[in-house]
Amino acid sequence: MYRTPDMLIEYFKDKKVLILGFGREGKSTYHFIRKYLPEQPLGIADKNPVTVDDAHVTLHCGADYLIAMADYDIIMKSPGIPFVGVKIPQGCAVTCQTDLYLKYADATVIGITGTKGKTTTSTLIYRMLKAAGLHAGLKGNIGVPVFDSIEDAADEVTVMELSCHQLEFMTASPHIAVITNIYEEHLDHYNDGFIGYVAAKMNITNYQSSNDYFIFNPQSTAKDYMDPAALPARVIEADPAALAPAIAAAAEKNPHLKGAHNRQNIQVAAQAVRRLGVTDAAIINAIDAYEGISDRMELFGVFGGVEYYNDSIATIPYSVLMGVDALGNVGSLIIGGMDRGLDYTDFAKQLCKRPIDNIICLPETGHNIAKLLQADGCMANIVIAADMETAVKAAVKYTAPGKACVLSPAAASYNYYKNFEEKGKHYKTLVKKLTNNESE
Repeated sequence: MYRTPDMLIEYFKDKKVLILGFGREGKSTYHFIRKYLPEQPLGIADKNPVTVDDAHVTLHCGADYLIAMADYDIIMKSPGIPFVGVKIPQGCAVTCQTDLYLKYADATVIGITGTKGKTTTSTLIYRMLKAAGLHAGLKGNIGVPVFDSIEDAADEVTVMELSCHQLEFMTASPHIAVITNIYEEHLDHYNDGFIGYVAAKMNITNYQSSNDYFIFNPQSTAKDYMDPAALPARVIEADPAALAPAIAAAAEKNPHLKGAHNRQNIQVAAQAVRRLGVTDAAIINAIDAYEGISDRMELFGVFGGVEYYNDSIATIPYSVLMGVDALGNVGSLIIGGMDRGLDYTDFAKQLCKRPIDNIICLPETGHNIAKLLQADGCMANIVIAADMETAVKAAVKYTAPGKACVLSPAAASYNYYKNFEEKGKHYKTLVKKLTNNESE
């Protein structure tokens, strides 16, 4: 039975509301408001054309769509719209579905953020809660707009993956907040670069109370950007070195949870669910049943004796190095993507220390990294590839049986692809085609 979120409806009622961005989340916001306020005037702003059969909607489309903000009280911002160089009009409240869910949903929320490990950690927490028999939902950045289920969230434990874009304008925090790590990424989305990125991440705890929990790995870089003693919540240090032996053993047995980075993810997940009474037995059951996630160290086939992995989510150097170390048998590593201004000097030096046979370099960043590798005297066979097909052909040619071939870009995908998922899908399609395994 649906429970109407009266306080949220009251928040929108009789306000001038602009839906900024009309993708999946924007459409979800529109349908939610229309369900309860069918005739309230709304604005929709998007750089792309929008078609809506609604006499009570004003459209603001085209290159200057952001100008419309000045005419509204509430801006429902889609996470993917950067505000670099954008001045927010005075008296205008910028918010999003995630912020309002935290304020108005009748649920206990576990929020997870970090540069890397968010999805794995969120999924593990959700599986651990379900293994313990708790009523849980997996929402947020993982793919389902939260307004789609806010009406029946009462008594639910909501596991919410939170990106920096969702957190940037947050004025509420989850009951249990988790940060996996913080590294340089999305610097092009903030007026003050990395400082702005870190500030957005820390919003996950800034609005907590003394009754809430903040969980982080003290061995990660996150500790460099906070003073735990000054935080409002109760702080739990989730040190992976202190992972319970039985839980560590379960992780070692699961091929989808290889590597030190996954032990870190498991420890923060375990500490989060323990706040809600989940036992180690349930935690272990969830780890045993974990089947991995697409695009995250995804073993999608063994062709010609070579293990092929899709790790297209690895858009920063740290993730690539952790994956390479976890596998330990990398014959070919495919790197490269959109140049966002990251300094790859140390990454190249670290790659030279790894026993990788072939490093195949895609544009744009891969070509720059290739020069750094050559200057460092890297012993690997360095291949300059013009595109993904050329890269995969080289991988099929040079990767020895018994070794692994991994797409792990260390860069974003937007120079040639819509997102990392599209890049990973193209890679997998080409591998199967060029190894004559299209049907597998």
